[in-house]
Amino acid sequence: MTADRHRIGLIVPSSNTVVEDVWTRIAPSMQGLACHFARISVTAIQQDAATAAQFEREKLLAAADLLAELRPERIVWAGTAAAWIGFDHDLELCAQITARTGVPATTSLLEVNAALAARGAARIALITPYRAETEAAIIANYEASGVSVVAQRRLDLTVNTDFAAVTPEALARMAEEASASEADAILIVCTNLRGAEAMAHLSAGTREKVIDSVAATYQSLQR
Repeated sequence: MTADRHRIGLIVPSSNTVVEDVWTRIAPSMQGLACHFARISVTAIQQDAATAAQFEREKLLAAADLLAELRPERIVWAGTAAAWIGFDHDLELCAQITARTGVPATTSLLEVNAALAARGAARIALITPYRAETEAAIIANYEASGVSVVAQRRLDLTVNTDFAAVTPEALARMAEEASASEADAILIVCTNLRGAEAMAHLSAGTREKVIDSVAATYQSLQR
């Protein structure tokens, strides 16, 4: 690490393009911050053993070990699988990363939840690319944490590259529909959705409610 450069290591799903696309656009405005990327294999999301195997702890820890070799100030898992696996998954992951590398760690899902808590939001709307069973698992985890899900919109997709192909305009329409509910916040849960780009297509009132997984991740790096 040089005196004028703050280095962050990010672990991204292998088929994710959005996290790095967003970084490319915002990097000029975040001078002095450098992001370095490692990948784990993730190609599809369903509620099955194959999906669960993609997020095995040792795979994430191995990627963190490699990032730790560049001596970053923080390691970030830029994924939201804990939304359906369980929030404790990411809390435990971060503790393990720090214990074995000495580097503070966070995740996209934890940063989304931190933004949610900062707003004191008790009612949320969900926007996801997933199928009903994955959406249901996410809803159950939020409601178990004391947050009510009052609206949801999903795309019923399973292939990760298809998530990134959803246009910002389509996501904006989903957010505007969700905004008609009594939600205090609208969560775009997935780091391979172009939610950050969708912001430009939202009304001011809806934009204020949206917490996008990728945007929340990068906003956290400025703290």
